[in-house]
Amino acid sequence: MPNESNAGDEDVVQKDLEVEHEKRFPVARLVPGQRSTGAPHPLGEGSRWPVRCTAPTWQLPLRRRVILSDLLAVLAASGSYGLVGSAALTDFVPFAIAVVMLLAFSLAAAGAWDSTVLGDGSEEYSRVLRAHLATSATICMVCLALQLPAGRPWAFGVLPLAGAFAAVGRVVLRKRLHRRRRAGEAMARVLAVGTEESVASLAARTARAPHHGLMIAGACVSRGVSWHDGSTVGDVPVVGDLDSVASAAIEGRYDIVSVAQAPGWTARRLQRLSWELEGTGIELFVDPGLMELAGPRLHVANIDGLPLLRLTQPSFSGWRRILKDALDRVAASLILLVALPVMTGIAVMIKRDGGPVFFRQTRVGLNGREFQMIKFRSMNVGSEKRLAELEAVNEAGGPLFKMRADPRVTPVGRVLRRYSLDELPQLFNVVLGSMSLVGPRPPLPKEVAGYDQDAHRRLLVKPGMTGLWQVSGRSNLSWQDSVRLDLRYVENWTIALDVQILIKTIRAVVAGDGAY
Repeated sequence: MPNESNAGDEDVVQKDLEVEHEKRFPVARLVPGQRSTGAPHPLGEGSRWPVRCTAPTWQLPLRRRVILSDLLAVLAASGSYGLVGSAALTDFVPFAIAVVMLLAFSLAAAGAWDSTVLGDGSEEYSRVLRAHLATSATICMVCLALQLPAGRPWAFGVLPLAGAFAAVGRVVLRKRLHRRRRAGEAMARVLAVGTEESVASLAARTARAPHHGLMIAGACVSRGVSWHDGSTVGDVPVVGDLDSVASAAIEGRYDIVSVAQAPGWTARRLQRLSWELEGTGIELFVDPGLMELAGPRLHVANIDGLPLLRLTQPSFSGWRRILKDALDRVAASLILLVALPVMTGIAVMIKRDGGPVFFRQTRVGLNGREFQMIKFRSMNVGSEKRLAELEAVNEAGGPLFKMRADPRVTPVGRVLRRYSLDELPQLFNVVLGSMSLVGPRPPLPKEVAGYDQDAHRRLLVKPGMTGLWQVSGRSNLSWQDSVRLDLRYVENWTIALDVQILIKTIRAVVAGDGAY
């Protein structure tokens, strides 16, 4: 009985809170195309929710193309089996129809067609993989239960081929979407909420990565900045203060409200904002304040209705590191065998210039241990002795030295550097265990001597032949950006991330961007 009474009291308190919320923060009901004058505009008698914002015009066509691509992939794989397989037509047609329908259901159930994941991140491919695995497992169980041997080729042949076709189709559609976003199209309009510094930081970060599809189109900041006189934070127009976020978002028809470092905001105020945006179609993003941490280290724990962000420890040892080391050595050995003719030709060209073929340099690796990194020689002999006279024209920040037109680089070396061919001998370092295929950039001892406490975290993992710095601009990056990307890798490392970086490295090397 006391428990039931307490539960009733809690319901009354919650209802009173909701009534008080409605009085203090009324939901703005705007007529399409009508500007707000400070008071809500009702849609009509009995209407509770504001006008629902329509989805961006680019989302629906993209979703249709993705669905069509996935279905064509499974049809193409089924057709291939129908042409080369030995199944009778009476067995082939029912299985083909069943597989297509089952896979379509699995893709929809796994959220592989959800507009929020299309064209952004590895989650899209993860959902496609789960759908195909679920379909294969279902076919196997049904065929085992009904003793249908004809289902084996579909589970172990057609569906893996369909998955490969689907992945290719999604890559093509994603590249097309990213090209549009780099041109300023197919972007979600974001209302940034917080301090001027946090809004400016968010605007800069989204501008550096337009392929994510976020454009900071407006800002709500503290009352110290007036929006009535056309004030801006950087290039972002200020459209309201921290007390008018919901009305500004609805009136401006933004797609996303992003909250970061809003002074004086409590969890209750954030919940009220979510209530005010409910039914509008506007998404709410919240910056947890954990820079460069994402993916596998962030989890949500629910404690009696209270969501807590759980941050797991980064993995610097254990079976995953052992697996990474084994994969590195095996892959590096295979690449060496394939690249041996190319490396032999490069060695002959370098030898014709005179001097040694290889260049060895002391670098700092895992836990601060020094090792000899091997590269093809791309500079004239004795070039390190000329470094002091070129310091005045250094184009890099921090302890790095970079020049776009370094006079010490040989003609052959210039070509090697452009396509990163001078780094092929580092595969020997990977096989010997001093380097990894993917990791932070291997620093010089004098660079490490100038590291601050944050930069020293780069030494918690093996340096790599490639990394986030390689696929994000290479020599075009500032020292601060290079450190930031390396720390992001150290904090969020996974084998899946390594695979993603290796795939992107191929494009970066072929394009030659930022290589000199």
